[in-house]
Amino acid sequence: MYQLLRTDSSHTDFRLLINQLDRYLMGVNGDQHDFFDQFNKIDNIRHVVVLYHEHQPAACGAIKEYEPGTMEVKRMFVPPAHRGKGLASAVLTELETWAAELGYQQCILETGDTMPDAIALYKKNGYLSIPNYGQYVGVKSSVCFGKQLKG
Repeated sequence: MYQLLRTDSSHTDFRLLINQLDRYLMGVNGDQHDFFDQFNKIDNIRHVVVLYHEHQPAACGAIKEYEPGTMEVKRMFVPPAHRGKGLASAVLTELETWAAELGYQQCILETGDTMPDAIALYKKNGYLSIPNYGQYVGVKSSVCFGKQLKG
């Protein structure tokens, strides 16, 4: 069983998970880490979900406005020990529900082409490939997705 907590980026358990995510991404992104890291600052993110599995922080994600009507999914992470349990999908669904409650019509996100598990997660949850947006235009290793939300 798990519990979902809606919070913000100041939450201690979210910051704990993000520290693990950043270490993980350093290894995955290699030379490109500094480029991507500049877009992953968590200061003042007001919409964060932390998932607890057996009372331990086991997954997280966040949304922030990209433009009116569109939320961008950020900082999705499940530590390796908790993967394969459907926790990322639970966090993603909660973020989408929250975005819809706030009146947003779609979610967009970016992930790397070196992250097949993330790509599979987003496709499984109904995200479709979209052209790279914003700072990711022209970045060959970026893969962008979008999803219309149910109102």
